[in-house]
Amino acid sequence: MASIETWVNDKLHDLLGISDKYIGQYFVGLAAKSESHDEFVDKLRDTGAVDVDEQVTQFAKELFDRVPHKRKIERTLTTDQHRQKELEHKNKTYTLLSDDEEDAVPAATMPKRSSKEKKRNIRKKQESSESSSESDRNDADDLDADLDMDSESESDPDEAERQLDLKERDEFAKRLKDKDKEKTRTVTSKSDKKAYEEAKNRLQLETEDRKRIIPDLRKQSRRDYLKKRGHDKLEDLEAEIIDDEYLFDGKSLTRREQAELNYKKKVLKLAKDHRKAGDIEKVNRYYMPKDDVKPQDKYVEDVTERGPNYEQSRWEEDHLSTALLKFGAKDAKSKKKAPEYEVIMDDEIEFVQALQLPGSIKDKDQMPQMSEGEKQKMTIEETKKSLPIFPFKQDLIDAIHTHQVLIIEGETGSGKTTQIPQYLNDAGFNENGMMVGCTQPRRVAAMSVASRVAQEMGYKLGNEVGYSIRFEDCTSERTILKYMTDGMLLREFLSEPDLASYSVLIIDEAHERTLHTDVLFGLVKDIARFRPDLKLLISSATLDAQKFSEFFDDAPIFRIPGRRFPVHIFYTKAPEADYLDAVVVSVLQIHVTQAPGDILVFLTGQEEIETAQEMLTERTRKLGSKIKELVILPIYSNLPSEMQAKIFEPTPPGGRKVILATNIAETSLTIDGIIYVIDPGFCKMKSYNARTGMESLVVSPISRASANQRAGRAGRVAAGKCFRLYTAWAYKNELEDNTIPEIQRTNLGNVVLLLKSLGINDLINFDFMDAPPHETLVLALEQLYALGALNHMGELTKLGRRMAEFPVDPMMSKMILASEKYKCSKEVITIAAMLSVNNAVFYRPKDKIVHADTARVNFFVPGGDHLTLLNVYTQWEDTDYSTQWCYENFIQHRSMKRARDVRDQLEGLLDRVEIEIVSNPGETVNIRKAVTAGYFYHTSRMDKGGQYKTVKHHQTVMIHPNSSLFEELPRWLIYHELVFTSKEFMRQVIEIENGWLLEVAPHYYRAKDLESGANKKMPKKAGKAKDDLNRVY
Repeated sequence: MASIETWVNDKLHDLLGISDKYIGQYFVGLAAKSESHDEFVDKLRDTGAVDVDEQVTQFAKELFDRVPHKRKIERTLTTDQHRQKELEHKNKTYTLLSDDEEDAVPAATMPKRSSKEKKRNIRKKQESSESSSESDRNDADDLDADLDMDSESESDPDEAERQLDLKERDEFAKRLKDKDKEKTRTVTSKSDKKAYEEAKNRLQLETEDRKRIIPDLRKQSRRDYLKKRGHDKLEDLEAEIIDDEYLFDGKSLTRREQAELNYKKKVLKLAKDHRKAGDIEKVNRYYMPKDDVKPQDKYVEDVTERGPNYEQSRWEEDHLSTALLKFGAKDAKSKKKAPEYEVIMDDEIEFVQALQLPGSIKDKDQMPQMSEGEKQKMTIEETKKSLPIFPFKQDLIDAIHTHQVLIIEGETGSGKTTQIPQYLNDAGFNENGMMVGCTQPRRVAAMSVASRVAQEMGYKLGNEVGYSIRFEDCTSERTILKYMTDGMLLREFLSEPDLASYSVLIIDEAHERTLHTDVLFGLVKDIARFRPDLKLLISSATLDAQKFSEFFDDAPIFRIPGRRFPVHIFYTKAPEADYLDAVVVSVLQIHVTQAPGDILVFLTGQEEIETAQEMLTERTRKLGSKIKELVILPIYSNLPSEMQAKIFEPTPPGGRKVILATNIAETSLTIDGIIYVIDPGFCKMKSYNARTGMESLVVSPISRASANQRAGRAGRVAAGKCFRLYTAWAYKNELEDNTIPEIQRTNLGNVVLLLKSLGINDLINFDFMDAPPHETLVLALEQLYALGALNHMGELTKLGRRMAEFPVDPMMSKMILASEKYKCSKEVITIAAMLSVNNAVFYRPKDKIVHADTARVNFFVPGGDHLTLLNVYTQWEDTDYSTQWCYENFIQHRSMKRARDVRDQLEGLLDRVEIEIVSNPGETVNIRKAVTAGYFYHTSRMDKGGQYKTVKHHQTVMIHPNSSLFEELPRWLIYHELVFTSKEFMRQVIEIENGWLLEVAPHYYRAKDLESGANKKMPKKAGKAKDDLNRVY
C-alpha cells in the first residue's frame, strides 16, 4: 500500500503540481470504494477539486487497476442476509394475477420463504377448484390471487415499511437542506445590493441623528467655551496687573496710565467678589444640580456660613452637650490606648507547607503596580499589548501558516481566547468571506468573550463579531469571527458536513474534555485530512497537551508562558472529618492571622455554600469588633444575576472578601484580588449507570489537575497561598491524575443520534480520544430504537431525523414531536422550555423559606410538576412578563426570560420540522400523554410496601420534596430525571395511567408488566383508594 501511495503522490505532483500525504490517501480510498473505472472518474468529477481531462482519466484508470478491490460482497454475508437478498430479488418478479391465468402460475411464483402449511393449503384449494364447477373455479382463482397477494405482503412487510421510511427521511432531509440554502447568504451582486441598501439606510439615520443632535451640541459647546473663556480672561487680567506692578514699580505713571491700572484692579476685584458670592449662594440656596455630579446621600451644613436656622441648631447642640456626663481630658483616648490583644481561635487547623508552584514572576516588584484608576484609564490597545501572548504574535501566525494542526498551551488569562482570532483576522484568514470559529465549553464564556472581542475590534456585537449558543444566535451576514459552544458547532455539521464556510477552527478549553468537545475532536480530525486548507487550533490550559498532540498525528505544540506569581501550597497534618466545618475554621484563621487579600473557597454545590455562609455569618457576629470586616459572597449558577455581580465589586477598605464558589471559578471566572485559596478537594460530578439508566450527581474527589488549577487562582495578582484540606499523602496517592472525561460517565443518547444524522453508523470504531464504555453506547442505541429514532437495522428513521433537529435530549424531542398527534404542541414546547432551565425557576432564600414555599404551593395544579411549570409560565405571560411579579412570587426572572427565549427557539424549530402549532390548554390528558410518549423509559409505580420502584429495573426511588405530588402519592408516575444526592430522587414528576404506556410504547412494555394492581391490597396511609384512581382534571 505504501508503494501505491508513493506512486500516487508522484503522479499528483506531475498532474496538479501538488503532492500531499492526505490527498494521496484520499485518492487511494476513493478508488478502493469505487466499483468501476467510470464510477471512480465520476467521483473525482463530483469533488469539484480536479479538472477531469484525458491525463486525469488515464491516471484514474491506472490507479483503479493498481488498488485492491473487495470481491463479491456475498462472501461476507450471513445466512439471514443471503435469504434477505434472495427475497428482495424475488419480490421484484411478483406480478398481479388475472382471471385467465393458470393455477400453476401462482404456485410457481410463490416465494420459497412462505411456510409449508400455506403451500399445502394452496394445493388443496387448487385441487378442489379443478373438480368444481366453472363458477367455483373462478371463485377459487380469486381466492388464490388474494392469498398470493397476502403472502407477498406478509413475506416482509417490515422491509417495505423500512424502505418507505428511509425514502421519507431522505425527502425530509432534502427539504431541510433546501430551506437552509434559501436562508444561507451567497456572495453575489444580490448580497452586495443588500449591503449597499443597509449602508444607505445607516447613512440616512446618521444624517438625521446629526441634524437632531448638532444644535444642542453647539449650544452646550458655546456655554462651555464662554465658561472657560471667562476663567482665562480673569487669569490674563491678573497676570497683566502683576506684570505692570513689577515693571513700573517706583516709576511715575501718567494720569491716563494710572487710571487704566486702577480700572483693571477694580474689575479684577469685582470679578473675584462675584465668584465668591456665587459659591456662597450655592452653599445656602438651592441650585440646579449638574448631570455629571451625583447628589450626596445626606445634607452637610457648612459651619463657617451662618445660614438659616443656624442659631436654632447651635442652641440644640449646646443643650445636648450639657445633658451628657463627660469627665477627663478630651484627648485621653488618643494618649492612653487600651492594649490590643490578638484574637485566639477556639480550634485552629495545623497546616504544613509541602511545595511551591513556581511562577513566571518571581517578585511582585517586577510587574509595575497600577491603581484601579490607572487600570481603567488604560486604552484597549495598551491592554492588548500588556497580555502575555502579545510578544509571540508573529511567531504564532508563522506557526499557523506552516502547520495545519497546532496545539496551543497557555495559562488561563494569557489572552489566547480573545487575541488569537484577532491575530488570524489581521493575517488575512478571513478573505473571501471565510469565518474563524472558536468553540467554548460554556455558554456564558462564549457570550462574554464575544462581547469583549467586539469591543476591542470596534464592532457592534452581532455584526463582524458574533456568538451562537443553544437557543440564541447573535450573528449576521457580515460575521467573520464567530464564538460558539461546542454543541452548536456539532449542530452545524448537520447543515454543512465539511464546514466549508470556516478557514480556521479553534477548539478552546480543550482540557475540560466535555462530551461535545470529545466528539468534535474525532470529527474535525477527519475533516482536516481531506480539507488541507482548514487550519485547526486546539487550545488547552493544562500540561496534558502532549496527549492532544499524539491524538492529532503528533501535531506540534506552541507554548505561551503565563503571567503568574508563585503559590505556596499547604496541606493539613491529618485528614479532616468534616471538611465544611474545616472550611469555616480556615477562613476565620486566615482572616485573623494572614496579610490582607481576598479568599476563594471551592465547595460542591448550593446547599453547602448556603450552610457555610450561615456558619461564617454566625461566627463573625459573635466575634464582633474583635476582627476586621469580613464580606461573605456566594457564587453558584442558580443565584440571581444581581447577586452574582457582587463578587466583582471592590473590597471595602480595611476589610476582606471571602467568595464561596462552585467549580465554576476554576476556569470560567477570574476574580481580581484573590490571594488565598481554600480547597477541600471535592466537587460534584455527573455519573451515569448504564445498567440502571440512572444519572447521579455525586460528591467525589477532584483530580490532581483540578487541584493545581484551583491553586493557580491564588497567583494572579500577587504571590498567594493555597490551603488544601487534605494531606500530602492523599494528594499523591488518592487523587487521579486527570478528571474522567465526560464522555465516559454520561448518557450518550443525544450524541449517538447526532452522529447517526451525520451518516456515521460505525460508532464502535469512531475515532474517540477516550472511547466511551461499550455498555453506555449499547444502551444509547437501545433507547433510540425504543423511541423510534432507529429501525431494527440500526438506521436512522424519519422520526429520528426530525428528533435530531432539536438541540435537546432525545426523550424531550420525542415528547415535542408526539405533541403533533395529541394536538397540544403549544403547551408541550412551553413545558420543554421550562424543563430546560435546570430546576432554577423557584428561588428559595434561607431567610424567607416559609414565604417562598407558600408561593410555590400556590402554583400547584393537579396532575404533576409539568403542569405546574406550565401554570407558572402562563401566569407570567398574562402579566406581560412582569419582573415585579417574579419578585413577589419568589421566581427567578432570569430563568423565566431564558425559558421564554428557549420557547421562541423551539417554536421556530417546530416550523422547521413541519409541525403546526396547536393549543389545547383545557385537555391535560393529551398533554400528559405527549409527555408519556417521550419519557416512557422513566416510569415508576408504587409497590406493596408503599415505595416507588422503576418498572424495568426495579430501582427504589423517591419523589423529590419540592414536587407537587410529594404528598399525593399516585400509583403510576413518570419522572423527568433521576438524581442521586442523599437518596435517589425523582425530579419533575407527572401522574399517568398505566394503559397509556401500552398505547405509546407497545414495543417496549408488555401488558403483564403493567398490571394495574388496583384490586390488590395497598399499605395503610399510602397510595389511593380505588375510587380516587380516576381523577377528573
